Amino acid sequence: MLRIGIVLYRGFQVINLAITTVFEFANMTAGKAVYEVVLLSEHGGPVQTSAGFAVETQAFDDSRFDTVLVVGDNEVIEPGPALIAFLQRAAQTSRRIGSTCTGAFNLAQAGLLDGRRATTHWFFAARLRHEHPEVKLEEDRIFIIDGPVWTSAGMTACIDLALALVEKDSGAEIARLVARKLVVYHRRAGGQSQFSALLELEPRSDRIQTALAYAKQNLHTELSVEQLADAAHLSPRQFSRAFRAETGQSPAKAVEHLRIEAARLMLESGLHPIEVVARDTGFGDRERMRRAFLRAFGQPPQVIRRASRGGAEPERV
Repeated sequence: MLRIGIVLYRGFQVINLAITTVFEFANMTAGKAVYEVVLLSEHGGPVQTSAGFAVETQAFDDSRFDTVLVVGDNEVIEPGPALIAFLQRAAQTSRRIGSTCTGAFNLAQAGLLDGRRATTHWFFAARLRHEHPEVKLEEDRIFIIDGPVWTSAGMTACIDLALALVEKDSGAEIARLVARKLVVYHRRAGGQSQFSALLELEPRSDRIQTALAYAKQNLHTELSVEQLADAAHLSPRQFSRAFRAETGQSPAKAVEHLRIEAARLMLESGLHPIEVVARDTGFGDRERMRRAFLRAFGQPPQVIRRASRGGAEPERV
């Protein structure tokens, strides 16, 4: 059985406890006790959450854990020396150590992110970069694995991190079934942007949301206005008018953003030739994809791919 130690402290953001549910359902799905989850704190006993209620914890001691995760909070609370000492000790005795959300600040304070790639909640990324320039921060990432150190972005990204841990330990099928039971998408890839094109569009009505979800699932097809209107159960004219009113964009521009997002993720994975990426994301050919990337990033797909292998992160323009 793999022991997972989750480090809490007064004022931690309560949504981080969602990772315990991932491990709980991994046990249920596997039909055996794969994980034992232990909530830890400096003194043990009840620890108050950001929401005001408390959860019971065990005090730090010399117990060994397969994986230790420190959670984040809403204000980047300064960690005490006992917490830092515990994390430094855990990094020596555990197979993996990681953080969710602003928990990355705790790992950085402990010196565990020095020279490593890491991520955190986008809102606090500039502060982490300023306070800990030795960290190779990649703020626009859902989660990052750098050797034995795992870090995730903020809020619900902790679920993606936990699902990735389950996938590493028990395989992709178990992780997929857990995600399905939790009614979430099978975990977002670590390289996926914290800023989703679907979230940026902010459609208000179910019909437009349905059309966008259809588009995201069928990027390899033409995705004409007629197709999207049919998915939304509207006439093409009604759909185009409603779509622009809700998103401020034309359907064609929104679809291009979805294609770019999907293509960038495929490129950064390094698993597919550019021609395959262009085909599978609906651009059809690499030249059409190149023009779209130049409009979005000011850089062609080849530069995006090279940047993901260790160069500077391209910015959207």
